[in-house]
Amino acid sequence: MADKEMTVEEMLAKAKKPGEDAKILHKFYGGKTEMVPKACIRSFDDFSIWYSPGVAEPCKQIAENPEMAYDLTCKWNTVAVVSDGTRVLGLGDIGPEAAMPVMEGKGMLFKYLGGVDSVPICLDTKDPDKIIEAVRLIAPSFGGINLEDISNPKCFDILDELRNDCKVPVWHDDQQGTATVEVAGAINALKLVGKKLETANFTIIGAGAASIAISRLLLNVGVNPKNMCVCDSKGILNTAREDLEGSFRQKWELAQKTDGAGKTGGMKEAIKGSDIIIAASKPGPGTINPEYLDAMADDAILFATANPIPEIWPWEAKEHGVKIFATGRSDFPNQVNNSMGFPAIFRGVLDVRATTITDTMCLAAAEELAKCAEENGIHEEYIIPTMAEKDVFPRVAVAVAMQAQKEGVAKLKLSADELMEKATFMINRSRNLTAAMMKDGFIKDPSVVLK
Repeated sequence: MADKEMTVEEMLAKAKKPGEDAKILHKFYGGKTEMVPKACIRSFDDFSIWYSPGVAEPCKQIAENPEMAYDLTCKWNTVAVVSDGTRVLGLGDIGPEAAMPVMEGKGMLFKYLGGVDSVPICLDTKDPDKIIEAVRLIAPSFGGINLEDISNPKCFDILDELRNDCKVPVWHDDQQGTATVEVAGAINALKLVGKKLETANFTIIGAGAASIAISRLLLNVGVNPKNMCVCDSKGILNTAREDLEGSFRQKWELAQKTDGAGKTGGMKEAIKGSDIIIAASKPGPGTINPEYLDAMADDAILFATANPIPEIWPWEAKEHGVKIFATGRSDFPNQVNNSMGFPAIFRGVLDVRATTITDTMCLAAAEELAKCAEENGIHEEYIIPTMAEKDVFPRVAVAVAMQAQKEGVAKLKLSADELMEKATFMINRSRNLTAAMMKDGFIKDPSVVLK
């Protein structure tokens, strides 16, 4: 039965089902990831190669040339997923232990969608200086660092410090990752309603790490700052907001660039006349008053991307004139979620050993994502590719890697064909490995505990 034929009660029950299953299956599996050998073990004699005494030889090679770590260890394909548990999904400050399921889930997406290995690392500190130091100290073991679910405004300074200090690429997925996918969705949604990035009126609901990065990337891709209104919990960001200057640098800079698109007031006033709303704020339902949407422009677009519950339910938005609606959830149409970005972006970054991840590399990813969907035929319930479209991920990886080479931040020089072959192999290997483990029973069948 299609969603539009379901009752509200049925749609709510469907929305609650993933959480109910998650409680059962996380206990059933005892976590979602593990580490297994990828080198042969023909007999116990092989440990004289993989460990003592043979291992001394690669150690000496790396000591002489540290770059050899990329050739002789797992560093080349491994990312640390680091969090302090202070802003987990829509749950807030729940602590490092409670953040682990999210970081493990991130690892599953890294591996299955991008062929990237990862290690979840949840730190028992909220001190930004200690977080910076901890990441700096572990960085030699990894090919990249993915910061995750760290509260703002400290997340901005942590990212800036680590990008300056670390020899491997560091990014904050709640900033660049989310922004990449939101921009891709916006490009195609506006095409569908016959509007242009350069002239559309944007309203950004929320002014946290994701929203600020979304705003920055949108401005970089051609959105007119005079057409952008950003609204936080205290109202529209504009130059009259005396509380911003000196207290939240990123918000104040955004207020100066956009001046609230000439608007004052709160969410209601921010929404009025908007062509597109991108919300990355407080989980709903009820965060966005449905009646506010009546004042949007014709053919309105709304991305309600808070997790685990969007700021407003899709059926409420549709009843109030929204033509194209997206969430961050996989159980509704138009999942505009960073899962479509970070696995492929890091695949491309690792494959050319990029030293950083720039906004223009993210824009290259966003444009490729939008192009992939457009080639398949975009419509109101398909503005961005889905995770099931495995060919998308190598294409995005290649776009990122080529842009990194163009900008001079890549250590390796590879052609687009070479990159496509490598990315496709790594991603297919991960998927085939998972399928084989399920078939052979090394991953247990969940049907024994699910109704």
